[in-house]
Amino acid sequence: MASPTVNVARYSALAFGVVYGWYHRKTLQTAHEQHKLDHALHEREHLIKEAKEAYRRQKEAKKDTSVVMDPEDPRFDLEKLLLKYEKASS
Repeated sequence: MASPTVNVARYSALAFGVVYGWYHRKTLQTAHEQHKLDHALHEREHLIKEAKEAYRRQKEAKKDTSVVMDPEDPRFDLEKLLLKYEKASS
């Protein structure tokens, strides 16, 4: 049989381990939740940046409507028309 001092030391170590484990898990969980929030914010910023870029490209494409498509018009330029179609396909 172990002496009372050894039993007190064992149970104290057990209690300390349980408390430390609880505290450590709590800090890890908090860090993980913060990481998830940061990742979601970064992803949202990335999507907004992509949407702005797509909107800018769309606006530029609308500007490019100055190409005359009527072959009988004196301002008709086949090269500009082909470049417009090439840009639209890529």
